[in-house]
Amino acid sequence: MTFRTAPITYTRKENTVPPTTFGDISREHRRSYPSGTAIVDDQHRLTWPEYDARINQAAHALQAAGVEEGDRVLWLGQTSFRVFELLGACAKLGAMLCPANWRQSDEEFAFVIDDFDPKVVVWQDEEIGDAVRAASKLTQRDPVWWQHDTEGKDSYESALATQGADDLWGPVDVDLPLLVIYTAAIDGRPNGSMLTQRNLLAMAHESSYLTRSDSESVFLNSGPLFHIGNFQWDALAVYLQGGTNVFVPRIEAEAVLEIITREGVTSAFLMPPTIMQMMQLYDPDKHDVSRLRGGPFTPLWNGLLAEDTTPWGSTPGGFGQTEVSGLAVVNGHGGRGQGNSGRPSPLARVRIVDGEGNEQPVGSAGEIVVAGDVVHAGYWNRPEINARRMRDGWWHTTDLGRREDDGSIHFLGTMTRMIKSAAENIYPAEVENCLEQHPAVREAALIGVPDPQFTQSVKAVVALADGSEVTAEELIEHCRERIASYKKPRTVEFVNEIPKRDGVKDYEALDAMFGGGGYPGGDNVRA
Repeated sequence: MTFRTAPITYTRKENTVPPTTFGDISREHRRSYPSGTAIVDDQHRLTWPEYDARINQAAHALQAAGVEEGDRVLWLGQTSFRVFELLGACAKLGAMLCPANWRQSDEEFAFVIDDFDPKVVVWQDEEIGDAVRAASKLTQRDPVWWQHDTEGKDSYESALATQGADDLWGPVDVDLPLLVIYTAAIDGRPNGSMLTQRNLLAMAHESSYLTRSDSESVFLNSGPLFHIGNFQWDALAVYLQGGTNVFVPRIEAEAVLEIITREGVTSAFLMPPTIMQMMQLYDPDKHDVSRLRGGPFTPLWNGLLAEDTTPWGSTPGGFGQTEVSGLAVVNGHGGRGQGNSGRPSPLARVRIVDGEGNEQPVGSAGEIVVAGDVVHAGYWNRPEINARRMRDGWWHTTDLGRREDDGSIHFLGTMTRMIKSAAENIYPAEVENCLEQHPAVREAALIGVPDPQFTQSVKAVVALADGSEVTAEELIEHCRERIASYKKPRTVEFVNEIPKRDGVKDYEALDAMFGGGGYPGGDNVRA
């Protein structure tokens, strides 16, 4: 018997079939699941063919408004199926969609509009209309505005109604950015993380493996779409597998119970405070949660839900951030190891490095750096930050960790201080900057105080300018008017001086003085 020993070379042909893109998912599902329900949102119930037709109408409408490959669309509204519709349309066009945090102030909205420079803004009047209208007067941009929660002239629905549903678009580059999520402001301003079509498909494949999602799955999009968590657990997994995505604009425990019962929901993005409210309202004669998979929070349901034996449910937790498509390291791979975060997904590579990029030995702490299909395309319009963070072929997370003897990763904490309130990440620099804009404030520092319900409560420590007076309530209101309400301090402590170490605010001293603690780390998941 003879064996071939010479290397085999392959030449890529000009007519090579292009890879699957995000826009191809709805194209194929309309053929594979012609009667399957893709979308449920209040009175809207769409099969996969109906949904893909609306995606095509949206793509035509965006094109008519001037959106081309590389252009941007901004969503200023609550959770809605139209976000997914626009995501599919932008995927076919090669454009980007950003669902902005709808809880923001008018100034924050205006910042995102100016920074992201969208060709089209789709906005909502209910609850946030005043802030959006004020932002439209503050911004320097002049996008096309479509209101999604109305009908008639300048509405989203009227823009779609005049368009055909034919699919005219050919292959696009799978590495084009598609979903942009503005992350918490580390350096005083938020940055838009650009997730590519490849990133989202990698996330969907990983999540569907961990959650065992399939075409019978029904996911309730009850989390914010400006947060990576809802997409990862389990919206994109269910989308990829041809299941049903149900949408609710915001969390109301009674309404969520009714939707779970009516739609036979199998998974939902729910946080412990909401689950506890739902348990108080649960009535076995009215509600049916028998199909629901509880994930890591199954014990909170007090025996109502069956044990979750999926890799995610039985071994939850991991390490990640928006910039690596959610969780890049999870306990669901290889079982819970010596570390607290598990092992990288098959589409991610992880190293622990020192300040010069040298890989650290097992057991030694260093920065967690990530490469592979999960790493985003960088921040929108931030070339200097991208150059600093995306170097030597690795994404530098600014998070501290170590590799354990069994190969698992132990997340030790963020290298840039962060406060965790419920599901939201709050970085002190942004809130401190807001406080220091008040004329009575000379200097401010932010710490997190352990909170049994929200993980941490935000406390401000403030040194006043000479001769100035201001109350805690006035400072809290000052922040509420200028930044998202969840970022504002809950309490304020006044001091003569902010303690310093080598000229830098000494947060450890402030923690010791005022009971700070409970920062992300240990067994906490960061995403």
